[in-house]
Amino acid sequence: MTTAPGAPRAPVTLIPARMASQRLPGKPLADIHGAPMIVHVWRRAMEAGLGRVVVAAGEPEIADAIEAVGGEAVLTRADHPSGSDRIFEALERIDPDGRHDAVINVQGDLPVLEPAVIRAALDLLADPAVDIGTVAAEIADPAERESTSVNKPVVAWAPDGRRGRALYFTKFPAPWGDGPVFHHIGLYAFRRAALARFVHLPPSPLEQRERLEQLRALEAGMRIDVARVDTVPLGVDTPADLDRARALLAGGA
Repeated sequence: MTTAPGAPRAPVTLIPARMASQRLPGKPLADIHGAPMIVHVWRRAMEAGLGRVVVAAGEPEIADAIEAVGGEAVLTRADHPSGSDRIFEALERIDPDGRHDAVINVQGDLPVLEPAVIRAALDLLADPAVDIGTVAAEIADPAERESTSVNKPVVAWAPDGRRGRALYFTKFPAPWGDGPVFHHIGLYAFRRAALARFVHLPPSPLEQRERLEQLRALEAGMRIDVARVDTVPLGVDTPADLDRARALLAGGA
């Protein structure tokens, strides 16, 4: 198999995880059918078949849980303001020589994530003009469309509607008028240089106004492309979400 020009040759998947959570304290270690949630997320990332997978742990007990099943983890500072900062520290620790040329950031609370979604984000980096790849799914539920807890990308889609360039991100339904609105899924594939630049940029005005970190990259002139996927993976933020994840994974993981 040949590698497309511009495509990363040695990606690494990093999963940031920390114990602090207002609505579900200790959620990385929440039990789902005999395994901590972070282990389920690590398994989904391994199933994507994209090479090295490392959990960037804010506390030793998270690293211990991953190492107990034969996975790789690195301990990071507990006080990072974002997952992007956590994975950058982890990257510098595990790969100081710069062998990995792309970084996939998979949130640590997605135990039912489909591996194909991870691959879709990375595939966007086959275009050398793209700095960051991410994913989104069309919203079918009118309540979800109106919800300000759902982040929506405004995308200039290619003619086939499967990928496009992100123009903006917002919590409100956009663009205005008839047509689909999309639910942004917070999973990113960064070129290594793009991640390094991003974490060293100061918070931007639009980022602070919308409370959406990815706007920092757009305001700095970085290109984010979006791949269209079929479904939004369940993110576990509450005890009710945890019960849903247990039900979805009841057949085994």
